[in-house]
Amino acid sequence: MTLLNSKKTLIIAEACDNHFGSLELAKKFVLRAKESGADVIKFQHHLPDEEMLKIVPKSSNFKIPLYEFLKKNALKISDHEVLKKFCEKKKISYLCTPFSYKAAAELNEINVKWFKIGSGEFCDLPFLKKILEFKKPIILSSGMSSVKDIRMVYNFVNKFRKNEVAIMNCTSEYPPILKDINLNFIPVLQKICKEFIVGHSDHTNDIYTSFGAVCLGAKVIEKHVFINHKPYGPDKDVSITFDQFLILNKGIRILEQCLGKYKKIYSKERQIEKWAKRSLVAIKNIKKGDKLTEKNLWSKRPGTGIPSRFFFKYINKIAKKNIQKDTLIKKSQILI
Repeated sequence: MTLLNSKKTLIIAEACDNHFGSLELAKKFVLRAKESGADVIKFQHHLPDEEMLKIVPKSSNFKIPLYEFLKKNALKISDHEVLKKFCEKKKISYLCTPFSYKAAAELNEINVKWFKIGSGEFCDLPFLKKILEFKKPIILSSGMSSVKDIRMVYNFVNKFRKNEVAIMNCTSEYPPILKDINLNFIPVLQKICKEFIVGHSDHTNDIYTSFGAVCLGAKVIEKHVFINHKPYGPDKDVSITFDQFLILNKGIRILEQCLGKYKKIYSKERQIEKWAKRSLVAIKNIKKGDKLTEKNLWSKRPGTGIPSRFFFKYINKIAKKNIQKDTLIKKSQILI
């Protein structure tokens, strides 16, 4: 059994490249993620020359070209091997996104248990086929993709998959415009990708939309994280602090307990209804032979007498005993 088919929400802390290539700082991310309640800490494996040309368009205010940044700050596969063992020691799951097939193959060589595929590679079918050949669980992010794209990838992946697959509702804006997030697409995604687990990859710099995603059925939540006092990186605008992540984790675990779909009167409510519900009460002294009317009969607490829903059944009935004002009506006092 993998974490992907766990009954609880899988909570992923995405370290991205906020470690700036420092193995020691990356280890601190592992420790903070564990302390903050994350199930998983995720890193990225970049081999810049394998995944991109030297010149690619820029879409953010980050001043350094992405190629140059990754050349300087990407972790090496030896670093990932150390981090994977460190995660095992600290009892938190290690996950990584490869951005090229060579990067994926290197990760596979160090026996990673699963793969996360980013939104940029979501429609890269030859790449996906190669990843699926490893026969390991994968998590797919669906940012920058249409419903048509999602259907295509779903059908393609299902032809080759040999293990669990999760698909993440995702908007690849850094950070996103709130109206573009479309959390209500999560139930739609569940219908389209019936055999996949559905989650939400959240690029906001707060925690509220992740709570909403869980309420709408997301079983995996991924949030970028950064350590407060560290320098600015390309993902900081879409990241939250570990203090925020701790609140997120606690909130999700609370929400999980609240998302049942059944309605009944619970045993703890039975204690409350004794005083909170209303019973039929004499609001005037009623003499034997008097008729019960709205002038002498009404509802008041507690709920230990005849339930007030039977009010209309008792109207116009005759009292067979004297009934004192402000007392509960008893069946034995009325001619039915």
